[in-house]
Amino acid sequence: MRVRRCADLLVRRVCRSFPRLIVLVGVLAGASGQAGEAEAWRMRFSEEIQPMLTQKCLDCHSADYASGEFDLSKFMRPERLIETIDVWERVARRVRNGEMPPTGSEALTDDERAAMLKWVDNAPRDEDCRQLASDESMRWYRGHVMSRRLTRFEYDHAIRDLIGVDFGLAATLPSDGAGGEGFDTTGDSLFLSAIHIERYLAAADRIAGSLLPKDAEPTSRDLMLARQRLLAPGEDRESEQAAAEAIFLDLASRAFRREIDTDERERWMQWYHDARQRGDDHLAALRSLVTAVLVSPHFLFLVEVEPDEEGVRALTGHELATRIALLIWSSLPDQALRDRAEDGSLLEPGVARSEVRRMLADPRSRALGERFAIQWLDLGSLGSGRRPDAERFPEFDADLAEAMQDEVIEFVVSVFRDDASLLSLLDSDETFVNARLAEHYGLAGEFDDRFRRVSLDGSPRGGLTTMAAVLTNTSFPHRTSPVLRGGWLLERILGERVPPPPADVPELEEEGQALVARSLRERLEQHRQRADCATCHDRIDPLGFGLENFDAIGRWRTDDGGVAIDASGRLPSGEVFDGPEELKQILLSRRDQFVQHLIRKMLGYALGRPLNRFDQCVIDDTLKALRRQDYRASLLIEEIVVSYPFQHRFIKK
Repeated sequence: MRVRRCADLLVRRVCRSFPRLIVLVGVLAGASGQAGEAEAWRMRFSEEIQPMLTQKCLDCHSADYASGEFDLSKFMRPERLIETIDVWERVARRVRNGEMPPTGSEALTDDERAAMLKWVDNAPRDEDCRQLASDESMRWYRGHVMSRRLTRFEYDHAIRDLIGVDFGLAATLPSDGAGGEGFDTTGDSLFLSAIHIERYLAAADRIAGSLLPKDAEPTSRDLMLARQRLLAPGEDRESEQAAAEAIFLDLASRAFRREIDTDERERWMQWYHDARQRGDDHLAALRSLVTAVLVSPHFLFLVEVEPDEEGVRALTGHELATRIALLIWSSLPDQALRDRAEDGSLLEPGVARSEVRRMLADPRSRALGERFAIQWLDLGSLGSGRRPDAERFPEFDADLAEAMQDEVIEFVVSVFRDDASLLSLLDSDETFVNARLAEHYGLAGEFDDRFRRVSLDGSPRGGLTTMAAVLTNTSFPHRTSPVLRGGWLLERILGERVPPPPADVPELEEEGQALVARSLRERLEQHRQRADCATCHDRIDPLGFGLENFDAIGRWRTDDGGVAIDASGRLPSGEVFDGPEELKQILLSRRDQFVQHLIRKMLGYALGRPLNRFDQCVIDDTLKALRRQDYRASLLIEEIVVSYPFQHRFIKK
């Protein structure tokens, strides 16, 4: 009997373990299969692709002569092929677009071109998006993000929504750096220095002092209403201490984006008690407590709990709510979002998607235009950096620069609020103008200082590429610049890298005032005669010439100094176009390249860190989802919010 019981127990244990054994065998088999596929892929490179590249590419892209500052040879080691697949995807894109090999070089045959593209398209990839890179899985992992500080704009918006008054604090706080994918939300750049502490403390003291001034009432109606809202939780309490505690709990739970437990409440209330013991009255002690809350790391930082063990963990509901609010509003979660976090429903994909759509419809989503779009399009310095020459363009001033920038903001936000196609960012028959910008564009109608939607039917404008902000920011002070404009289109719209020019090539701006349309084209043609210039300028210049009908401050023109504008272009792919309308059709023909780049930028902005190959899975899946639903804008945000890297973090000890 005893032997039988032992046998039965052993059988039960084996049976319970059997499913796990099956899974383990499957995983090992899958890993073996993946390893075999990777080895076969590397073998195809060695046998088919490498000889072709050596013959037709390395003369221009080697360590000895790296045209466009691109040394292809260093990426050709078999053991690094998968690790550097993003480089090979960029190479394939240039080949697919007919840009490489360049004109004048030995072309790829149809079979060679097909083999190259097939090899890249069949690269082994991680199909499971539910993973994050770690130090163990990737030596070059750059995905760890510290508990970052709020940017100065996020702090400003958070105070606005927490207190109910716009104090305009961003202009008084130190500037934030940028990193990662080019955004100020990158955690590694959001350090805290002594000057930061000083300025944030001064801002908190100013806010508390405005709400609870000594021996006086607030100085405005907005401040009076904000004071009433702040003190409301303490009304009808049995004592001043009880009132202070209720006020603190309401303020701190909203500021810290979570519930406050008993021990924490008691520690914070000691701040109030100490002030009273020093002789402060109730309001003075409250003022001290409010100031402390507004400079607390729990408010000033994006705090996400770090457990004792290293590894990947899921965010809590409140942490996820904070990430979503910062992404869409650059601010705090509102009560509705906090409720979804508190009951746990926000962790359900359907609820999270619904909250995204609700939040995009809220006026606070303007932050997507103010913070994401302006940084993505590199328009932050408009009017404050390189400015149009005052004598040649006296119309340009601070008000016009602000109107130009606001058009971009209103337009981008409308695409998300209206759930329009992301392709309308490239071409649209509508935009937003106020009186100043309408006059600049020559639009008929009655306008005032407010921005309103207008039709562009019959106009050569439409989409981001023909907006005055872009056209002005990509011009020199005295004239337009096809090089700057073409480079901007490649980098900001299509996601291509444009290397700097060789050091010994003089800028055309040396003759800035003398160059008109014909001589400018002639000089750029001469520029492209140099082999080390032609590689890039053959791609850049034609795109820029497609926008030559717009002058250096974005006004429409048909001639320059009496010389008729030639806005035609021919791309290395052989595609030809004439003017901005046909140029936009070229860009639309590369819609997936544009949308993939936009996804990458939005994901980098949302995660606050440089992206790595583990994130490519999210980019690919998001692109597929957008294709299925006509590139609906809200879906871009939804897919990021429900993605694994957005809802998880890697804890490094």
